[in-house]
Amino acid sequence: METFFGLNYPTLWFLVIGSLFSGYAILDGFDLGAGAWHLFLRKENSRRVALNAIGPVWDGNEVWLVIGGGALFAGFPVVYATMFSAMYVPFMIFLACIIFRAISIEFRSKEPMKWWRQLWDVIYSLSSIILALLLGVVLGNVLQGVPIGLDLEFDGNWLKFINPYAIIVGITTLALFMMHGAIFLAMKTEDKLFTRVNVLLKRAVIFFAVSLGIATLYTWARIPHMSDDFSNHPVLFILPILVFLSIANISRSVNRQKYVQAFIFSSITVCLLLILVSIELYPVLVFSTIDPAYNITIYNAASSNAALRIMLIITAIGAPLVFAYTFFVYRTFKGKVILDDDTSY
Repeated sequence: METFFGLNYPTLWFLVIGSLFSGYAILDGFDLGAGAWHLFLRKENSRRVALNAIGPVWDGNEVWLVIGGGALFAGFPVVYATMFSAMYVPFMIFLACIIFRAISIEFRSKEPMKWWRQLWDVIYSLSSIILALLLGVVLGNVLQGVPIGLDLEFDGNWLKFINPYAIIVGITTLALFMMHGAIFLAMKTEDKLFTRVNVLLKRAVIFFAVSLGIATLYTWARIPHMSDDFSNHPVLFILPILVFLSIANISRSVNRQKYVQAFIFSSITVCLLLILVSIELYPVLVFSTIDPAYNITIYNAASSNAALRIMLIITAIGAPLVFAYTFFVYRTFKGKVILDDDTSY
């Protein structure tokens, strides 16, 4: 099989897609988490500050999802076709939440009536929560496996995706994003709102730690193929240890009010968890619960080597531009949010 720097093209594309979704989880994760906390901020000014904290960046963060989805379609069209047809209803709900979340952010400040703003506040917060939960539910089903049969086609109905493990992973994902978002809000707020956010942040750390512990125990007890790699390769235990240390450093940084440091460790935690997921999956992309022979792998789902090679060249050109734009935006809008006549939300 044709290789590049010792790695075959399906493996390289697997790493590219993993990197893109990691970037999305880190960037859109904190603004989804901030949205999940929105109704916990009771005052009008507090909600405006929270919205202006993510206002300049939320739409750019979602670009990473578009790029990741496009890369998945281009690199592994079989996965795209199977999973999107299988999860048609959940993905339509996901799309609707993305649309209503964007509308709520933009429409909220267009009218002064209290009921108008409260309506969009509720829609914004609920859509953020549902999006985070759905992302976790999809991930939980990918890890657990789905009923894929002959010709790599889905053999079941979408209700099968609502199962205990998927719900646990969904809640854990929501908890992770709420912690991540609370850290970001702590970086962007001051005075009484900062005090309120700091209280919420400490609760979020506990919520995430408990949720992750439950998800880990359930995984080890009920998802056998997820623990086999660790049994066969004990060196992989270094990753859970690093996750534990990273979470401990989040708590330590929050207690010392070093929120930039806490945000870095929170981002590292997201990356480490997704690396764990990638190691557990590779080379499988979606496990079949019907027969392992029907597993969708990076080899039976990949585009041709020629197509993957061309797309890697395009990625090598485009990725630095996306990173540069992201860096520029965050550099431009760094610092605390101060409400004045020029603020948008």
